[in-house]
Amino acid sequence: MKTVAQYIDFLQSKGFHLHEDAIGFIYYGKQYTKASDELINSAIELTIKAQKKFDGSFYLSLLETLVRGKVKTRSGAIQFVKDFELIA
Repeated sequence: MKTVAQYIDFLQSKGFHLHEDAIGFIYYGKQYTKASDELINSAIELTIKAQKKFDGSFYLSLLETLVRGKVKTRSGAIQFVKDFELIA
């Protein structure tokens, strides 16, 4: 399991560069929701897949929804968004 910092580095190594404001949103969401790194990374991944870019407000809304839904894992996050049709 990667930390949030490791996941951001991984994305950047694959050519997906996040701007400082995006990274700020990511860490704000982590602090605000107190979510695990696994859930944060899942929300980042699902945001990018849904929006084809990193959208801070979409990410924060998704993360809050996952936390309210008591989702704890990546597979749980993927199933949650499929069940509620949050992402096609």
